[in-house]
Amino acid sequence: MPHSDFVHLHLHTQYSLLDGACQLKKLFNLTNQYKMPAVAITDHGNMFGAIEFYTQAQASGIKPIIGCETYIAPQSRLDKTSGKIQDTSYHLILLCKDEEGYHNLMRLVSIGYLEGFYYKPRIDKEVLSKYSKGLIGLTACIKGEIPRLIQNNQFNQALKCADDFSQIFGKGNFYLELQENRLAEQTAANQGLLRIAKELSLPIVATNDVHYLSRPMAASHEALLCIQTQTTLSDPQHMRFQTDEFYFKSAEEMKTLFKELPEAITNTIAIAQMCNLELSFNKLHLPNYQVPIGQTKEEFLRKLCDEGLKVRFKEGIDSEIQKRLEHELEIIKKVGFTSYFLIVWDFIHYARTKGIPVGPGRGSAAGSLVSYLLGITDINPLKYGLLFERFLNPERVSMPDIDIDFCYERRQEVIDYVSKKYGQSNVAQIITFGTMLARAAIRDVGRVMGVSYAEVDKIAKLVPAELNITIEDALKQEPELDSLYKSDPQITQLIDTARHLEGLTRHASIHAAGVVIADQELSQYLPLFKSGDDVVTTGYSMEALEKIGLLKIDFLGLRTLTVIQRTIEIIARRHSVEVDIDNIPLSDVKTFQLLGSAVTAGVFQLESAGMRDLLKKINPDQFEDLIAILALYRPGPMGSGMLDEFIKRRNNHTSIRYESKKMEPILAPTYGIMVYQEQVMRIASDLANFSLAQADLLRKAMAKKIPEVLERQRKSFLDGCKKNMIREEAANKIFDQIEYFSGYGFNKCVIGSTEIIDAQTGGIVTVRELFSGAKNIKYTFGCDENLKIKKSEIKNVINNGIKPVYKIRTGLGREVIATSNHPFFTFKGWKNLADLHIGERVGLPRKITVETNSSIEPYKIIVLAEIISEGNTCHPSGVYFYNKDSVLVDDFVKNLREFDNTSARIQKRRGCFEVYAGTGRDAKFSENQTPWNKGLKKRDYASAVELLPNTKCGLRKWIEELGLDYKKAAEKFIPEQIFSLNNEQIALFLGRLWSGDGFIFSKNNSIPFYATSSHKLCRQSQDLLLRLGIVSRLVKKSFKYKYKNNITAKAGYALYLFGRGSIDRFIEHICPFIVGRHKQINELYAYYSKTTANLESKDTLPAEIKELVKEEKEKCGLTWKEIEHRSGICVKEFYGGIK
Repeated sequence: MPHSDFVHLHLHTQYSLLDGACQLKKLFNLTNQYKMPAVAITDHGNMFGAIEFYTQAQASGIKPIIGCETYIAPQSRLDKTSGKIQDTSYHLILLCKDEEGYHNLMRLVSIGYLEGFYYKPRIDKEVLSKYSKGLIGLTACIKGEIPRLIQNNQFNQALKCADDFSQIFGKGNFYLELQENRLAEQTAANQGLLRIAKELSLPIVATNDVHYLSRPMAASHEALLCIQTQTTLSDPQHMRFQTDEFYFKSAEEMKTLFKELPEAITNTIAIAQMCNLELSFNKLHLPNYQVPIGQTKEEFLRKLCDEGLKVRFKEGIDSEIQKRLEHELEIIKKVGFTSYFLIVWDFIHYARTKGIPVGPGRGSAAGSLVSYLLGITDINPLKYGLLFERFLNPERVSMPDIDIDFCYERRQEVIDYVSKKYGQSNVAQIITFGTMLARAAIRDVGRVMGVSYAEVDKIAKLVPAELNITIEDALKQEPELDSLYKSDPQITQLIDTARHLEGLTRHASIHAAGVVIADQELSQYLPLFKSGDDVVTTGYSMEALEKIGLLKIDFLGLRTLTVIQRTIEIIARRHSVEVDIDNIPLSDVKTFQLLGSAVTAGVFQLESAGMRDLLKKINPDQFEDLIAILALYRPGPMGSGMLDEFIKRRNNHTSIRYESKKMEPILAPTYGIMVYQEQVMRIASDLANFSLAQADLLRKAMAKKIPEVLERQRKSFLDGCKKNMIREEAANKIFDQIEYFSGYGFNKCVIGSTEIIDAQTGGIVTVRELFSGAKNIKYTFGCDENLKIKKSEIKNVINNGIKPVYKIRTGLGREVIATSNHPFFTFKGWKNLADLHIGERVGLPRKITVETNSSIEPYKIIVLAEIISEGNTCHPSGVYFYNKDSVLVDDFVKNLREFDNTSARIQKRRGCFEVYAGTGRDAKFSENQTPWNKGLKKRDYASAVELLPNTKCGLRKWIEELGLDYKKAAEKFIPEQIFSLNNEQIALFLGRLWSGDGFIFSKNNSIPFYATSSHKLCRQSQDLLLRLGIVSRLVKKSFKYKYKNNITAKAGYALYLFGRGSIDRFIEHICPFIVGRHKQINELYAYYSKTTANLESKDTLPAEIKELVKEEKEKCGLTWKEIEHRSGICVKEFYGGIK
């Protein structure tokens, strides 16, 4: 593929902390867009991002050039006496040509932090001379030593300095770096550099000192520098780049800038061709554990396991145990991890002999019998059905991951032991990086912009509290944030700047637990870093260390172990009883009675309010119940209904059914529910003949949810089940169950006709339409953890088959049809539909905010609303409208004339105006159809009538387009188009709707309502009112209906406004659009103007609130009088007895 003839060799990524703003993914996208074959990373003084840069570049088809913009001391790196930061170091670009250059660069970066750090991590020419092989040097920016000397009119010294560097790097490996950035200092430097190039015959190269990806990002970069230096943009002295030229320019831009010096451009390609570093990631570098003389590592490991068998299985060693041990030892030897187990055994053995409390084990390591026998874990994997392949998969070898808990106060003793045993230069704690996420970016940018704390805090809190949410997603999900962004220029600037900066690396720190151990000095494998506390850490993150094959172990400090140890010591001191924590019985009845009563304050993982509530519901009576509780008490299983289903099945409230009898022994301990990943692996193995290693790959594929991978796995699963005589239908269902488990299945369901709102347009869509693809929307409304209504992305629509569903109706007349496990929010938190009782309060939205500017011609809205309210659409060529009020009739007539080919014929009958909207011409029908409706039933009108051409008026045609033709009063509805309108036009529609069938005010009734015989129309009107923040209550009514002097009762519906706030908003938003009812509107306004807010209804305290207060009263042991005295609140409504 043809490529450009320029590459960037001086570039700062996000790992030039709070200075570089080039995020790697975006960088490589742009590099490919510009067809550049290579690109370099040259971060300030570090190589933090080197491995990530290398792997991502290769994945993007781009040649990675690893480098660094080092700081070089004027004299010795050990000289730390200068008082001015600008005098302590110069810049120098180093690029790796090959593996030797890579290792030398790592050494130099390490020396910079460990020996030369003074303001910056500095090297000097002494160590540069020693470790210069395989490196290319560039003179850097105007802060380089040679450009600085030129600027200071010290040309001879600059000449000598250039010659020195040329000697250090060797011929062809040192380049004079030219930049074109509109800086006067740079122009002067370029002239001097060109002169040096001529006198010393040194090559030149063009760079752009890239700090951000595009010119518009310059302002955001300026804000980033203010974040770094803790200043504000308004500070005249704040650090900034003087031009906006330091961006990732295209080859064409660079060639234009250096058109007089083409060799400076072509030399970038020459350097890229010289840089051919190839890193290998398939070799492990485990420390060499010294075993006793005369034994191999494998023999010593077996000896330790045999000793462990005698300790762990005193009652006898059966064939299953022996077979499992042989299986594990064979895999450990095959994949080359014998040393790994010996190293871990050794430091845990040390901790135990020194009396340092060690945790029983966590994670997949508990699936290893070898770990159990060595004392690495205290969990018998055979007893609990744990699988070794989940810990160590021979078909996809990766470094095992053992996280070990130590006493919080003595953890460092174990780390010190490891450092001493393997050498301090071979052991280090691991660096970790903090990232500028959405909220943090907004707060940082707000501060440097000088926005008040209160305002910034408000904006930041509008970002939904979701893991890794972006500002882009927040704007889509949170209408209020989006509105502020669009309406306030300062907030627009703040958000745009924060968007540029979010995702950047903000700071480096020490990982809370990670320690790396190597077989030789770490500087052979990675650059080292020294923290502000003088702690030496790796210069690569945990992910990079795993990539390069180093052993990483998490030494976790757990306070609970410290508490347990102290408790044992106190018991021994007070009661002379020695408690062996490793051998306490796991079936003690009194302990389970205590747990079942939820008296668990201070018990690790069981003390939260939610967990105590769960303990009461489950009432555990065996250790396995506790394991399941801890596995299920997580957001995924809880939110999906898995936990509720587990409780029902355990308490025999629902039956258990298995798709295959082979599943029963696997799932019976958890009542037919997949709770553990080992169960998924067992099902794949026992039902589909997967090896356990293949089953582990299936487990991982489920977690990653890559469709094409899952399809391949499904086929293999079905093929395996077929060989075991399991029907394809059943096999598919089982695989679906595994998928549901992986995504925390037991999906809560609603019926297909359930309507949801398109959060972007306000339009209405049914779940069935989404599932079938008939309609497609991206967002609807949900709520965040703070119960704030937000725009939420629709991830998927899943058909969960036929299940029992139930209808609930709220006090406001709203209905939901859903499965029994569908959650509703109550005063006591989220409860499933099945657990609700009549009279219980559930949360409903007070307002639905849709940010849309969509609109149609106002005359269409007016006429449509008036026809829906008081019209008749059952005539084939026109539309009728009836009303007694001449103002409303005039309004209808005036607006209907805006339709093509439409005019009004007005008559008055029995005190009522009748308006016929038609063409104004006689509408003739085909032969034998005069009168047109003779002998026809209403349902046949549309299909039976044959009109002559051009007899339908424009209004009639529009009504037919909307689907409102031939609709009786009880069948009327609001067309979908109305729901997508902006709020002002929705208010106009509701105002005209109310003008017909709406009640506003009378002496006997001060609550406005809308009446209709159409349930759908009433329900839709309730939804539209919510768009304006108006809450209403839908009730079924019986209306008197008079026809030819006969009065009959007719079923209908009424929509009553609910609460003073809704009435106030009705007066504000809807009343201005009501016509013909000015007297009632004036009376309504006058009444509420003189009525104190919230006195129009009795102010009652919900019973649930009373119960919550009573519960808290009992806990704190106060009397009602004491509570009243302390709170200053009258409590007489809370008690019914003794105060």
